[in-house]
Amino acid sequence: MTRRETAPDAVTQRHGRALWIEETGRCALRQEKLPAECADEVVVRTLYSGISRGTESLVFAGQVPESEYERMRAPHQAGRFPFPVKYGYAAVGIVEEGPERFVGKTVFCLHPHQDRFRVPVSAVHPLPDGLAPHRAVLAANMETALNITWDSGIQPGDRLTVFGAGVVGLLVAYLASRIIGTEVVISDIEPERAETAEALGLRFSLTDDVPHDCDVLINASASADALATALDHAGFEARIIEASWYGERHVEIPLGHAFHAKRLSIVSSQVASLPPGRRARWDTRRRMAKALQLLADDRLDRLISGETPFETLAADYPEIIGSAATLCHRIRY
Repeated sequence: MTRRETAPDAVTQRHGRALWIEETGRCALRQEKLPAECADEVVVRTLYSGISRGTESLVFAGQVPESEYERMRAPHQAGRFPFPVKYGYAAVGIVEEGPERFVGKTVFCLHPHQDRFRVPVSAVHPLPDGLAPHRAVLAANMETALNITWDSGIQPGDRLTVFGAGVVGLLVAYLASRIIGTEVVISDIEPERAETAEALGLRFSLTDDVPHDCDVLINASASADALATALDHAGFEARIIEASWYGERHVEIPLGHAFHAKRLSIVSSQVASLPPGRRARWDTRRRMAKALQLLADDRLDRLISGETPFETLAADYPEIIGSAATLCHRIRY
């Protein structure tokens, strides 16, 4: 036998409930019929999912530019931008049905907020031994941070500043600080973020205290002011990585002053594509496996800023998205 089913209620297993963003500022839980059973697919019962506040806030506000409707589609998204749309990409659950080698395993999947779903086997990533499922909701953020770190070209001994002490910024700084000899500062306009940064062993600064003559500067704040500060504090021929996504917002970049004299480089980073230097040897599956391994540190639990039961998610979602205190907010199923 190559497949088996562990849940006793087959009717329940053929349905799920998912969070849908119905219109600007409003969402609801919808019941959905799961697709018909196919070979090489699994049914996952969700344990936790994570709200990625930066991207999901733009979707919730209807600020995805029309030109990006296709590129911004999340894996297993339903509906179309702007609304209604089922969105999200950080689900952790247990395989209840599928090939024997997967049944009973705890897996991560880039899937919207939904209590039970069916996906191809290729879409799930088994958690490594020792990784707590409640922390694995950070996997998509860690994958993004890993890609940014690769794009930045950080070398041992580099002086580095990361702008934006959100989840991705903190993870980038955390990874960079583990490269021998690096001098890493994470900067944010919110002094309350200092405690989380210090819990990860990071040096925190407000904007006024950012060091000058940095080798690498990474903007993960979605703030044009932070990008301007990065340009001002960059050393000669420094590399500036713009890791924010601004949606429909237009930003001004001050390319006067010493920008040309310093021969500065501004490079975009986006997780949808692997850096050119990695594509010959890496694929997205290998990258995700590494991201999951990098979550082994118990200190990363500090990036979970709150938890909400799935049953009340539709009512709670606007406040979670709207709060500046939100890092990664975990949904419990």
